[in-house]
Amino acid sequence: FFGFTVDPLQTNRVWFFSRQVAKQIAPFMGVNAEDCPKEDGILRLPPQLLHIDFNEDGLVTELGFYTVDRRQGNTGGLGGAFGFFYGVGKPLPIPECQPYKRSFRFRMLNFLGRIGTKLSKKKKEE
Repeated sequence: FFGFTVDPLQTNRVWFFSRQVAKQIAPFMGVNAEDCPKEDGILRLPPQLLHIDFNEDGLVTELGFYTVDRRQGNTGGLGGAFGFFYGVGKPLPIPECQPYKRSFRFRMLNFLGRIGTKLSKKKKEE
């Protein structure tokens, strides 16, 4: 863990980062260590940003985490427990536990944006 900082607007919250690397050494979800789909048996989760909230007595009231860069690692951009399940080839059967995939609508909007950019460049050249 690294980069601990107190939130300047919500002073009962502490933010920090983590980078996790794990090696499967025992059976997990029915997958033996030697059958791990990762070629070296090592799971590299993407970097995550975590926060801990405290109450007035200094007790933890919430722990949250967010994947920062889902292009890193070898767990399909999934962090936390979802990354471990996906990493050993046993992702949970819900959309949130699958690697990120842009929707058709989002891909089309990007496509139209690229066309618009090319057309505006051609107009400027004329």
